Amino acid sequence: MDRSGECPLSPRRDLDEDDVRVRARPGSRPRTRTRPTHADAREALVVGVDRGRYTCWLDDREVTAMRARELGRKSVVVGDRVALVGDVSGGPDALARIVRIAERRSVLRRTADDDDPYERVIVANADQLVVVTALVDPPPRTGFVDRCLVAAFDAQVDPLLCLTKADLAPKDAADEFRQHWAALDLPVVTTRRDEEPTELEERLTGRMSVLIGHSGVGKSTLVNRLVPDAERATGGLSAIGKGRHTSTSAVALALPGGGWVIDTPGVRSFGLAHVSPASVLAGFPDLAPGAADCPPNCEHRSAEEGCALDAWVEAGHASPERLASYRRLLESRSDLG
Repeated sequence: MDRSGECPLSPRRDLDEDDVRVRARPGSRPRTRTRPTHADAREALVVGVDRGRYTCWLDDREVTAMRARELGRKSVVVGDRVALVGDVSGGPDALARIVRIAERRSVLRRTADDDDPYERVIVANADQLVVVTALVDPPPRTGFVDRCLVAAFDAQVDPLLCLTKADLAPKDAADEFRQHWAALDLPVVTTRRDEEPTELEERLTGRMSVLIGHSGVGKSTLVNRLVPDAERATGGLSAIGKGRHTSTSAVALALPGGGWVIDTPGVRSFGLAHVSPASVLAGFPDLAPGAADCPPNCEHRSAEEGCALDAWVEAGHASPERLASYRRLLESRSDLG
């Protein structure tokens, strides 16, 4: 070998990357970007989520599944329509994989409060949002119902107001409470503890409905009456008059007459940080037409700022209580500025 480091007996070659061969390790195979199509995947409905495991309803059985790595960071929630591969027998030790999530028809979201940047998906593909509120114990809150209506309109989900514990309330309590939304085409059902919720059952049959409300209003009690084998835990009020959390996670249950009802944990608040200002106003359809006479960029705070909503209410198109509720909601939202 000479001073250049080359062997004088070997012919010189100028090597490029095509001349380099990499010996594969035993048992290895070249990587590919081609993803499997999973043409044999089975379509199922996600009915429960618990610590990284997903309970899915497939045909006539429950199947436990986990998310496939190829889904990346895509979330899977109750109500999602998914594609399963692997062991879909539903046996005690069987575990399938979720490899696809179908496009969602609707997504119902909320935030912890109005300045929380993190939105939480409650359920996917719901047709109907049932706002459950008790007429007594705990007392009803119009502001909470208004927030739920805004979320329902934003998600393009039909709202339904369900008033519970009518047997414990004064005779006219339900009529007085529903007057807050008299100008809206808002369906309302009233239930009693001493009667079967027949009207509510009729409105739920054949649809995917999600029940939401404060703790203690009777959501899980309703679910147990609608689905006799549901066995949802129920609880009364705490010593400070607030409901105890008895449901710890959302779960979808099949209704005997067809359709699904989704019971959700009781909520303390229903934040709307994810809803645009225009959608907030759209959630008050009795007020929205009156904003047409407002000046450009009106923040709808008061008549002194040129807001036309005060005149709209004075003309009898909406109630002062509704306008007050809308403005309270505006004040609570820091992103409306």
